[in-house]
Amino acid sequence: MRLPNLNALRMFDAAARHLNFGRAAEELHLTQGAVAQQVRRLETDLGHKLFHRHARGLTLTDTGRSYHAPVSQALALIRDATGTLAPAVQRVTLSVPPSFASKWLVPRLPEFQARHPDIDLRVVAEESLADFKRDGIDIAVRQGSKPQEGRLNCALLSLVDLVAVASPDLALTKEESLDLPAIAQLTLIQDGHRHWDLLLRQEGLTATGRVLQFNQTALAMDAAVNGQGIALVPRMFLGNQPLDILWQAPRLGDQGFYVLWPSAQGRAKTVVDWLLRQ
Repeated sequence: MRLPNLNALRMFDAAARHLNFGRAAEELHLTQGAVAQQVRRLETDLGHKLFHRHARGLTLTDTGRSYHAPVSQALALIRDATGTLAPAVQRVTLSVPPSFASKWLVPRLPEFQARHPDIDLRVVAEESLADFKRDGIDIAVRQGSKPQEGRLNCALLSLVDLVAVASPDLALTKEESLDLPAIAQLTLIQDGHRHWDLLLRQEGLTATGRVLQFNQTALAMDAAVNGQGIALVPRMFLGNQPLDILWQAPRLGDQGFYVLWPSAQGRAKTVVDWLLRQ
C-alpha cells in the first residue's frame, strides 16, 4: 500500500486534536478548505472514514481514533529527531510603526537576539493595523488611544510623553526657559500625528513661525537634529539622540503605545513579555 502524504497526515493530526477544521487551519496557517480537502483525500486513499462531520465540529470515528494515536506518535518522533539535528528556530512577526521601529525597537534588538537566539523576530514597519490572520502577524504595537478591539489582547507599553526638542546648536533655544507661546513663534517641525496643531489649538494659540511638515516622527527628529526647528516627539524615542529637551507637553489622555496580540503562545508570549519589560 502506498504511504499517505505527510502533509495530509499533519492536517489529520491537527484536526483530530482540535476536532475542528477551522482551528486546525489556524494552527497550520492554512485555509479551512485546504485542511478539509486534504483530510477527505486521506480518507479516500485509506478507504476509511476518519471523522464524523457535525454542524459545530468533528468527532473521530473508531477507525480515526485508533489511527490517530500512532500517527501522532510518529509525527512527534519526526519533530524530536529533527530537533536533535538542529534546534528549532521559531519565527515571530512583529508589526510596528516605522518611527517606533527605527528610534526605539532597532536599538534594543541586539539585546533581544542575544537573550533569545531561538526566536527569529521578523519586524514589519507599517502604520496601519494589519490583519493578524491574513498577514501572518503575531504581535502589533500601535500608537494612539487605547484600542477597543475586544477580540485582541491589549497591554500598555508606555503612555505618550511628548517633549519639544531641538539641536543644541540651534541659537533660538539658548533662552533660559521657553513656554508654549514663545515656542509658537519659532520654526516648528510637525509629524503625521499633528500634535503641535492640537496643543496650540487647546491653548488658543497659532504658530506664527514656519511649520515644517513630515509624515513620520523619525523624519521630524532627523530634521531637528539637523537644526531645522523644534520637533514634538515621544520622550521614549530620544535614546542617545543629540537633542535638547526644551519643553514638556501636557499628557494627552490615554494616548500611548499599545501592544496587541490575538493569542500569545510559545515564542510569541516570550516576545510580548520582553516588550512589556522594556
